[in-house]
Amino acid sequence: MSKAANMVRAEVTRLSPYNSGLTIAEVMQRYAPARIAKLGSNENPLGPSPTLATMMQAGGEMFRLYPDPAGRALRQAIAARYEFNEDQIILGNGSEDLLSVISRAVLRPGDTIVTLYPSFPLHEDYATLMGATIHRVAVNDDLTINVDGLIEAVRERPRLLMFSNPMNPVGSWLSGRDLSKVLDAVGEETLIVIDEAYAEYALGEDYASSLRYLSERDRPWIVLRTFSKAFGLAGLRIGFGIVGDPELRALLDRVRTPFNANGVAQAAALAALADEEHLAKVVALARTERARLENFLASKGLEVARSRGNFLFFNCGQDASAFVEGLLREGVIVKPWRQDGFDSYVRVSIGSPAENDHFMAALSQLL
Repeated sequence: MSKAANMVRAEVTRLSPYNSGLTIAEVMQRYAPARIAKLGSNENPLGPSPTLATMMQAGGEMFRLYPDPAGRALRQAIAARYEFNEDQIILGNGSEDLLSVISRAVLRPGDTIVTLYPSFPLHEDYATLMGATIHRVAVNDDLTINVDGLIEAVRERPRLLMFSNPMNPVGSWLSGRDLSKVLDAVGEETLIVIDEAYAEYALGEDYASSLRYLSERDRPWIVLRTFSKAFGLAGLRIGFGIVGDPELRALLDRVRTPFNANGVAQAAALAALADEEHLAKVVALARTERARLENFLASKGLEVARSRGNFLFFNCGQDASAFVEGLLREGVIVKPWRQDGFDSYVRVSIGSPAENDHFMAALSQLL
């Protein structure tokens, strides 16, 4: 073992580097394509509300002064929008920051966390760092969520149940009926954490946010949301949690850093929340383009999961890293999935119509 490895806890060496994907600058430096479609990180092609431009012009004081550590104005706006109390809202430097806060506050060495698989890696990594054991519930052969397997796992009374709905990276989702069946099986000793980063894209049809279902049950729970996706603020890093028990929220507040939500991000999130018209445009575009890309991938004979996110997960039929390198040469950035058993799968974000056309042309050429 190296000297560096001896300096850190053993759990750190078990973590894999986060697959954040390549930046536009990195692809330009490597291949210098004529144009680039960045479709690897589920970013919003329309960007944030246009009202943010006015806010930034008056941003001098936000840069100079520390932000409100409690984020009162934003927490009040979030509470009003989702019809909860302000003392149930916690802010984070992106919702992934809150995944870390929850894991550090709740998990002890030897505890078990149940999660879906394949997963958003940070659902597992923070738990691993705390010495917890990961119980993965793999998707069905058709890439839908294994509801019976999830129910069986939570009946073992884990310390934490954490998964995303819609599921990242697959895009699968739980209907209200299936979600209720899972929640009914959870014991009082298990904290339920449902990551709804993509909920805005999923609402309607047979998807249901967990907020109503959880608020009807006497169980400890947290629902995570983000401004990075549908609200278009990925670069500002701002997310939030809605916590069933205000006392639990107050205890989690002790674990987060005092200024984890910066002033510019708080102000931008307030502006984004107020622009319902822009949010509706973002969601409508994603749904239309998602259907178009899904039909295209299927027409190429590729297995593609049904999705309620702003992305699609498909089997390219070969090593995904090599496949994706071919797309990079054409200026298309997508994400090869690198979890065991899914190394032939690729996640592609839903971009603008022009970006999606670029992806489809490059994929057709590659195939």
